[in-house]
Amino acid sequence: MVLRTRISDALKQAMKDKAADRLSTLRLINAAIKDKDIAARADEGDTGVGDAEVLAILGKMAKQRMESVRAYEEGGRLDLADREREEIAVIEEFLPRQLTEEETAKAVDAAIAEVGATSIRDMGKVIGLLKGKYTGQMDFGAVGPKVKERLS
Repeated sequence: MVLRTRISDALKQAMKDKAADRLSTLRLINAAIKDKDIAARADEGDTGVGDAEVLAILGKMAKQRMESVRAYEEGGRLDLADREREEIAVIEEFLPRQLTEEETAKAVDAAIAEVGATSIRDMGKVIGLLKGKYTGQMDFGAVGPKVKERLS
């Protein structure tokens, strides 16, 4: 819940600073978290989502905006692409540092060793372990093929 507090504090500070663009992005983040809270309450009767799920939400939001930047640049709408980049910068303030290619490869190797994975059938266990340890620090869409390659 520490991450949720950091986001809330940043939202309050943006209101005080009258930073409209930053405030808008922080409100979008808060809304996405609250949506997930409501879904979690309906499913499990829980009080809300934890930091790992908040990191997943933030990662998804950043990825969506990266795709939008690419689409806007291809369409010649550089003003909209810049706006998306600004939102990405605000979102990434709350995400942990992304692992480099080398660090990701070491993490994949360590997870395979820890699980004792020997075939492609163990891929789910390896990805599950990686998600537990490195949520928000690596792109699991890119990690999946690397794990598959090592287990083949």
